[in-house]
Amino acid sequence: MEITVRPAAEQDLPALLALYGELNPEDAPLPREAAEAVWAEIAGQRGRTVLVAEADGAVVGTADCLVLPNLTRGGRGVLFVENVVVAGSGRRRGIGQRLLEAAVRLGETAGCYKVQLLAADDAYVHAFYGSCGFEPLAQGFRRYLGRDLPSGAAT
Repeated sequence: MEITVRPAAEQDLPALLALYGELNPEDAPLPREAAEAVWAEIAGQRGRTVLVAEADGAVVGTADCLVLPNLTRGGRGVLFVENVVVAGSGRRRGIGQRLLEAAVRLGETAGCYKVQLLAADDAYVHAFYGSCGFEPLAQGFRRYLGRDLPSGAAT
């Protein structure tokens, strides 16, 4: 199986939405027009790259990356990674690892001093990120806003 990682394009939107449906199955699907409007905003955002992984011509994984400019660390930015998901049918085949390698390269190319992500409280997920060279070095905190998320929803 050949895995290719590349920046997502507008034509990948249906595949991205399907992957996000696997990531957060409790979320109602976005209507097409709303999804297209959000995608246009994402695509126009400086420092933002949504990566997709393709295997055998199908999009099977994604990672959303954002370079945050920074006034510390000599002005070197931080690359944040969010919404990492691999289709259930593609797991344990190296796809997630390839996505994270590509994210790290994005951070290096942008001159970032670190790549940062949050992970669900799940031993399997923690082991995966550890195998990709990430270390659990900080305590993360979240505060959910609005009332659209069901109580106890994890993101």
